Amino acid sequence: MKHSSSRDLYGYWDRQRGTRTAPERMDIDPTAIPRVLADTFLLGDGPAGELVFRLAGTRVCALFCRELKGEEFVSLFGALSRRDIQDLLAIVCDEATATVAGVTAQIDDGATAELELLLLPLRHHGRFDSRVLGVLAPINRPYWLGTMPVTALSLGVLRHIEPMAAPLPLLSSTTVPSGRIRHGFVIYDGGRQ
Repeated sequence: MKHSSSRDLYGYWDRQRGTRTAPERMDIDPTAIPRVLADTFLLGDGPAGELVFRLAGTRVCALFCRELKGEEFVSLFGALSRRDIQDLLAIVCDEATATVAGVTAQIDDGATAELELLLLPLRHHGRFDSRVLGVLAPINRPYWLGTMPVTALSLGVLRHIEPMAAPLPLLSSTTVPSGRIRHGFVIYDGGRQ
């Protein structure tokens, strides 16, 4: 993850889930993540079952120069990326898999900016398909940010984030009655004399 908001939100999400595949929606406390709220959004079920913005931080809304609450998330993407983002959301929800992706934002005059998109599944009443927590943040802040709206997003390279494995136990040195340790190896006498 390139953006600090992505790293911070993922770290918080990971701590809240513990040993579960994803935390419950009610486990997420906005007051615990004040530094990342402006780049954060929450998606939820829309009237037709699509994922819509339930909340969007001020910097996320500034990218589009409007309030995003109630808008369908997929509609922010250009026609060529819509199917890919729908598939990606299905993976995040159905498989409870965290994902980070590069996104290119474009404005009417053709200028572009590189963004980072983080999608994290949330459980809501036992279901994974109705809530997604995320970050959409510019890697570098373009001069037009907040003054000219992004007209389309296109999905770039993505990576599914696997949960951290439990650390392996430390091996302790043991002495073997019939062997001796030399340079970290146990030597057993035998073989040719």
